[in-house]
Amino acid sequence: MSQQGYVAAPPYSQAQPGMGGYQGGFRPGPAQPNYGHYGGGAPQTFQGPQTGGMKSPPPVSTPYSPNNQQNGAHPQRYPGAYGQPPQSPAYDSRATSAPPPPMQLTNQMSAMNMGNYASAPVHQNPPPSATSLQQPFGVPPLSQMPSGPQSAHMQPQSSMPMSGPPMGHPFPGAPPPHPGGSGGFQQPGPGPAGPPGYPQQAAPFGGHMAGPQPGPMGFPAGPPQKKLDLDSIPSTTQVIDDDQAKYGGQVFSTNTRGQVPPLVTTNFTVQDQGNASPRFMRCTTYCLPCTSDLAKQCQVPLACIVKPFASLPKDETPLYLVNHGESGPIRCNRCKAYMCPYMQFIDGGRRYQCCFCNCINEVPVFYFQHLDHMGRRVDFYDKAELSLGSYEMLATLDYCKNNKLPNPPAYVFMIDVSYNNVKSGLVRLICNELKTLLDTLPSEQGADSSPVKVGFITYNKTLHFYNVKSSLSQPQMLVVSDMTEMYVPLSDGFLVNFQESRAIIHNLLTQIPDMFADTNESETVFAPVIQTGVEAFKEAECSGKLFIFHSAMPTAEAPGKLKNRDDKKLINTEKEKTLFQPLKGTYEQLSKDCVAQGCCVDLFLFPNQYVDVATLADVPSHTGGSIFKYNNFQVETDGEHFLQDLRKEVRKDIGFDAIMRVRTSTGFRATDFFGAIHMKNTTDVEMAAVDCDKAVAVEFKHDDALNEETGALIQCALLYTTISGQRRLRILNLSLRCSSNLSELYKSSETDSLINFFAKTSYRAILNQPLKNIREILVNQTAHMLACYRKNCASTSVASQLIMPDAMKVFPVYMNSLMKTAPLTASTELSTDDRAHQRLSVMAMGVEDTQLLLYPRLIPLHDMDVTNEALPAPLRCTEERLADTGIFLLENGHSMFLWLGQSSPPDVIQGLFNVPSLAHLQGNMCVLPDLDSPLSKKVRSIMRDLLEKRPKSMKLQIVRQKDKPEIMFRQFLVEDKGLHGGASYMDFLCHLHREIKHLNI
Repeated sequence: MSQQGYVAAPPYSQAQPGMGGYQGGFRPGPAQPNYGHYGGGAPQTFQGPQTGGMKSPPPVSTPYSPNNQQNGAHPQRYPGAYGQPPQSPAYDSRATSAPPPPMQLTNQMSAMNMGNYASAPVHQNPPPSATSLQQPFGVPPLSQMPSGPQSAHMQPQSSMPMSGPPMGHPFPGAPPPHPGGSGGFQQPGPGPAGPPGYPQQAAPFGGHMAGPQPGPMGFPAGPPQKKLDLDSIPSTTQVIDDDQAKYGGQVFSTNTRGQVPPLVTTNFTVQDQGNASPRFMRCTTYCLPCTSDLAKQCQVPLACIVKPFASLPKDETPLYLVNHGESGPIRCNRCKAYMCPYMQFIDGGRRYQCCFCNCINEVPVFYFQHLDHMGRRVDFYDKAELSLGSYEMLATLDYCKNNKLPNPPAYVFMIDVSYNNVKSGLVRLICNELKTLLDTLPSEQGADSSPVKVGFITYNKTLHFYNVKSSLSQPQMLVVSDMTEMYVPLSDGFLVNFQESRAIIHNLLTQIPDMFADTNESETVFAPVIQTGVEAFKEAECSGKLFIFHSAMPTAEAPGKLKNRDDKKLINTEKEKTLFQPLKGTYEQLSKDCVAQGCCVDLFLFPNQYVDVATLADVPSHTGGSIFKYNNFQVETDGEHFLQDLRKEVRKDIGFDAIMRVRTSTGFRATDFFGAIHMKNTTDVEMAAVDCDKAVAVEFKHDDALNEETGALIQCALLYTTISGQRRLRILNLSLRCSSNLSELYKSSETDSLINFFAKTSYRAILNQPLKNIREILVNQTAHMLACYRKNCASTSVASQLIMPDAMKVFPVYMNSLMKTAPLTASTELSTDDRAHQRLSVMAMGVEDTQLLLYPRLIPLHDMDVTNEALPAPLRCTEERLADTGIFLLENGHSMFLWLGQSSPPDVIQGLFNVPSLAHLQGNMCVLPDLDSPLSKKVRSIMRDLLEKRPKSMKLQIVRQKDKPEIMFRQFLVEDKGLHGGASYMDFLCHLHREIKHLNI
């Protein structure tokens, strides 16, 4: 068994510490849980950081990956990962009894001195960056930091007086310190958001039902609990503001090994000086522990979130293209790593030593250059591959399929013309939009037109192909009704250049809505539609993307036919995981066929009922595609929302037929991968396409001791086809520090990336394990990390204090929010399709997207200066920050709400809606009127800016305080209790503290 992981999990044959829905207060955990990905029992006491290198012990299966697989991810990896579910109730978001009564909770919190900040007790070994909720957060002056064995690595520490027992939590994760500084505030990373609302009207993902225990209509029943001072616990918005104030507008130079970047929410400029931009790569920690024992001890996962096609701001230089000629890119003969800034040239420049495997290689004659007095090539600054962390290399025929240069990709638009889509107006809406949208097909920078070819298919229970060859006077339609063996009936005229066939394509798009206007056909197929696209690309010898607009479960007789399997009786049982598992067979083979051909699938769903998203979206989720879902679609209210998504998908930067390989220096290796990917073997990450919004999480494990002097190196190489058909390699390099001091690891952790990693690992585990087990592992891991920090890095503190690394201040609020998300919440009121949709979407998200999804932005609009261009400062996501007289905008990257307080000033309502009061607003509104008032212009400007920044469009929902739709809005107040269970932020901290105490640290 492999001892190379970093996810803690108690032995599941026995009870685990957990929250148990907070029944009767908080329950102590078992005496000896199992900690870490490594398996094995927890030590009786935590050992201090070890110095010197140690060979890591043989691997043991991780809670999420029991199999002994290395350098690869496989769907079958999860069975049995968590073992048998614990016998005792643990952290269960579906509370089976109410939390402590108000008086009990108030007394408990008072005993914790939550409102007081004071320095934690200090002894000879002062703490590295920690947060003690008794003193103001921040870095204490060095002169006040006591000396001791770890004084060279001291970090600020904050302690939070808490008298309640803590909570058990062995999943890894520590937050990040700031670039170039002593562990300042680091914003937590992303993760999924809360559960949707009601079965058929579930809120877009990200929300959890929040606020006091609901009475009728979801509003508080009886007097609310006594409110506690929110300012006494760490604030995510304050962390973000502090980081922006410190690093906003500055240049972040990547010339330092293991330098922690600013938060993803901070506006900064990156200057590449040898390490990849944090826009491309972010790590869970920028200082790796030297040994596997230390990694096992601290439980911080070693991982990297790679976003190879990340968009760069206009003020940053695009990647340079390196051309080494017909001989191809220069790389190590042994490990095949590509030339990079870390290669060491020797013997006067005639040879170089590989920084990854230490192999000595001859320098090709054409590449030879003399060395200067420092042993560096004299052309160091002239070559991107020697001085930059990110660059591209032109690939040769050896890197192409069948040693043949690829053709430019193609886009095929596949429109479901069944009854629902035609009657709703969707078919006409799509056709009208494509007439103008096709003029904006992606192209290489500076090119006059796009090389992308286009094709069109309509379908219900038969497929209709269209010949749109430019020489025709009218488009021709060919119908295929035999679904058993799909083929393309056109050898010429199906995939065409839009500019050349513009007139006939416009003619076709005008005719399609009328051709099917009187259809009564409600049955559809699905799998044959994808198979047809694959066959079309095969025949054209190209890669490409399928845009599928689909509305119903495929029930027609054809391969891939589905039946309704939405069984609410499975919720909260061992078989609940089957609701998330796609049906095997047809769709599994389709995924493999698509990846092999470089066929990416984007799926736009318009369901009125259950359609089995888990199965329909399986192919998109393995081919680098995107999944969009518009429940109960209506053109008037949802049309623009859908069109904005479609426009972004068609225009975005993208690479096709991609293969990614991650190489590391000696001592550790990449072992697992999470994302919208396919893995045919254990090392190559295959993606039919990769765009600017997709990210892959890579987990690392030790296979030997690391060296503090040489550090650790990571190289990510992505081979792909450009939009013009050119084969390229995108190389991303990153150097990290190594240390035998645990305080350095905690100081260099980054919460944003940690929570992204946790979200992806737990969401993938959903396919094979009970949700209860997964939530317990997340809880236990967090407690273990903080307990290890408290024991090995923090100064001596009284038991009533909750000690957290300064870089990890707000990690608990993100973890608590993750556990309240729809996929991890077992409730019969949640839509199965919505839960599956969120799970698949998060698997492909980057760090900034999961951060926002997990902690939405709540922006006050009622008292802002309309002449100021700056965005009003966001507030904490809690009901306590709302005001009856206020107006607030909330967004999480997928949903947008405008909340109107019941006592909103008449002049504000007049300026926004041109009506005298709230009582005059009609029904459920989703559009803000286009008025000339300064307030209206300012609010609409803010919304436009937010929509431009987000990968997906957000439909605006306007809700009034105490109206029924407000319950949808309250799902996103993530610091409050969840409607379907789950603790408030305050309760979670109490429970976390108790679990830490029960770990016998």
